[in-house]
Amino acid sequence: MSKLLENKNAIVTGGSRGIGKAICLAFAREGANVLFTYLQNDKAAEETKAQLEDFGVKAYSVKGDVKDPEFAETVSEKAKEVFPGIDILMNNAGITKDSLLLRMKAEDFDDVIDTNLNSAFYMLKTFSKMMMKARQGSIINMSSVAGLKGNAGQANYSASKAGLIGLTLSSAKELASRNIRVNAIAPGLIDTDMVAALTEDQRAKAESQIGLGRIGSADDVAELAVFLASDKSSYITGQVIAVDGGILI
Repeated sequence: MSKLLENKNAIVTGGSRGIGKAICLAFAREGANVLFTYLQNDKAAEETKAQLEDFGVKAYSVKGDVKDPEFAETVSEKAKEVFPGIDILMNNAGITKDSLLLRMKAEDFDDVIDTNLNSAFYMLKTFSKMMMKARQGSIINMSSVAGLKGNAGQANYSASKAGLIGLTLSSAKELASRNIRVNAIAPGLIDTDMVAALTEDQRAKAESQIGLGRIGSADDVAELAVFLASDKSSYITGQVIAVDGGILI
């Protein structure tokens, strides 16, 4: 049976751990070659690369800071060196620096916006040029339910994720004529390092607010990313899809 992403080439930012790693592995499992970026954990990047190669695909990593406008070009140069073209761009890299609005430092607001939102613009601008020449491609931006409803103590994070939704919608309109689809995923509470730090009481309270009664897994998000990256979603663009267990309803 053929794989959904057989012989496709994917770029994933922030791919060495968490949701990003789960997406890289899901892409590779479905036959895609993967180039992922990471900030500083060399060991985690090497482990992820080895796991990807176990699926029989080509895997590469590029170390650097996505909030640097020039880093997108560095990734592009590497991609051109190892891939004949780019089929998938997954803008996943993101950070949090939470604080109440009146206590939030300007540099913490800027850092989150630069990392979560501006980096996606840099990557999208760079790689959409390559996709336009090929007249095909799928771009996926990692937003959040925080960008749809806001979260106390997360003015910077919520603003960055809401901005990604606007970037997604505008880009989808601009690129549709070239057969390039742009969509966004908005995860809810997902079982990552941040959630692992919750106490049992905090976890139970969080689960009580979720319609399906459980915290999601990184794989729940990755499965949607595979669908949006594949030809199965060839008539879907400009959409923001929540993976939140019903927390928004």
